[in-house]
Amino acid sequence: MAQTTRSAAAKGPDERGAPASPSGGASTAPPKGFRSAELGWPELRRIPHPPRRLPLLGDILGANVRTPLQDSMRMAKDLGPIFRRKAFGKEFVFVWGAELCADLADESRFAKHVGLGVANLRPVAGDGLFTAYNHEPNWQLAHDILAPGFSRDAMAGYHPLMLDVAGQLTARWDEREAAGRSVDVPGDMTKLTLETIARTGFGHDFGSFERSAPHPFVTAMVGTLSFAQRRNVVPPFLAPLTLRGAGRRNDADMAYLNRTVDAVVAARRASSGPGGHGDLLDRMLEVAHPGTGERLTPENIRRQVITFLVAGHETTSGALSFALHYLSRSPDVLARARAEVDEVWGAEGEPAYEQVAKLRYVRRVLDESLRLWPTAPGFAREAREDTVLGGVHPMRRGAWALVLAAMLHRDPAAWGERPEEFDPDRFAPSAVRARPAHVFKPFGTGARACIGRQFALHEATLVLGLLLRRYDLHAEPGYRLRVAERLTLMPDGLTLRLTRRAPAA
Repeated sequence: MAQTTRSAAAKGPDERGAPASPSGGASTAPPKGFRSAELGWPELRRIPHPPRRLPLLGDILGANVRTPLQDSMRMAKDLGPIFRRKAFGKEFVFVWGAELCADLADESRFAKHVGLGVANLRPVAGDGLFTAYNHEPNWQLAHDILAPGFSRDAMAGYHPLMLDVAGQLTARWDEREAAGRSVDVPGDMTKLTLETIARTGFGHDFGSFERSAPHPFVTAMVGTLSFAQRRNVVPPFLAPLTLRGAGRRNDADMAYLNRTVDAVVAARRASSGPGGHGDLLDRMLEVAHPGTGERLTPENIRRQVITFLVAGHETTSGALSFALHYLSRSPDVLARARAEVDEVWGAEGEPAYEQVAKLRYVRRVLDESLRLWPTAPGFAREAREDTVLGGVHPMRRGAWALVLAAMLHRDPAAWGERPEEFDPDRFAPSAVRARPAHVFKPFGTGARACIGRQFALHEATLVLGLLLRRYDLHAEPGYRLRVAERLTLMPDGLTLRLTRRAPAA
């Protein structure tokens, strides 16, 4: 979900998130736009890059425009914990080694960098929580207004709505199971998570489970994410030609997202009465900053709603889909998780809010799935001032690196000799305590880490528990995991067969 957690005062910059200057005042913001690595890394030549680099074209041999993240993961195994890639005159530094990533997590020296695909989303998300530059005031304002919307009391209030949406999912799956048909896991998880964030956060029902095809909002969202991904890999001089048609479709997709959100906000304004809904949209419309009295502008409210609707369901649906894939392929893990659900929840019709947190092993399954395939697979960090990364690599102020979370989560120095294996016991309390800090980052890091982390984890743990209690999961024999990339990650073509279980005694 949209990123931000700590207050600006806790991290050293001024009250709106701009990096602090050496004199103690707020410095000017770093230059906008893409900054190639040679501008910020004085000793760039010391960082390895792939062999067979071509003049002008760079490191394009063997690259696949549909899987840039997985290409980088393969290169990382050969090139080590820090490496660089170049394409059409633009150079990028990637970091995944546990020690270097821990250094980049130091909030006194590094901050979030809005670059690559994230910046490509700014035409639709603007200065929303996820896409705002650090020096823009609205991310901190929105964070302070919205953070209470993720308190324990607020989360307990969302729980019944989460159960209701999960009931729509199980009704659909019951029909498929009774007909002997497989279920489309990513498609149905997307419907589930879109309805959950829309209803809990904004009081809106998209009617996703009443549709045979994805809701047009999902189609438009996938279009904008995919277009942002394509802009990362298409040479700038070719973009006007090769992306002309895609650009027109993207404009239409963004317009649809804006119209949809405007209608949701207008409906709320028209229906607001005493007490309101008490959800995220009410907070955006009605609550002023407790310290300054500032309010979010109508334009920023639109951007925040889009941010939550898109990021708040896209990443959670991917996490659930990967978890269900691994459960279907791991009989021992499946049996252990199912036994925990039966023991903790018993025969109760619906679990109470407090019971979800007691599914500790189910949560480990989710965490291990996020380790192997974090659905937000990377995040960028930039230097607040001139510094040296890991005591070896000098960086100028504003220089940035992309942290490959999917490779950080596979670093043998932190995860052992077989990091590719699925093993939820990596998240047993003793194993977590034995690991270094900053080696598990599925929600980003620092001041701009995911504000909705606990919302997503509660929703995903609840849904996994409900599905495990209700169904046996059967993998399709011929399926091999394929990962689709659209800035976020999702299993491609994943279907499962189901068998209804007898109710727990």
